[in-house]
Amino acid sequence: MTSLFDGMSGIAAAVLGSGVPYTPQGGSARVVKSILRRTPVRAIGPDGVDVLITAPTWRVRRNLVPELARDDRVSDADGTLRVLNIWPQGSPAPDAHLICELEVVAG
Repeated sequence: MTSLFDGMSGIAAAVLGSGVPYTPQGGSARVVKSILRRTPVRAIGPDGVDVLITAPTWRVRRNLVPELARDDRVSDADGTLRVLNIWPQGSPAPDAHLICELEVVAG
């Protein structure tokens, strides 16, 4: 059944996304096509229920950041943010998105 929707997340990110600098722990920085928001977003929680995330978020395809982990860094024009939590969004598609809850890094 997933074949009907395979590729849709990639299309959405291609249309709405932009290059976001990503730095994994102990790795080199690279730009990843994704969506970084500092406004509240709805996500699917670990129990399958919709939740409202009020912290900044980063929506990224899981296949673009296979090493993604807590404490990795992303940045935008307003500064650097640290990955706090990673929320899979339920799709088994290879291009499925993750939503990362972020925290502003001071300094």
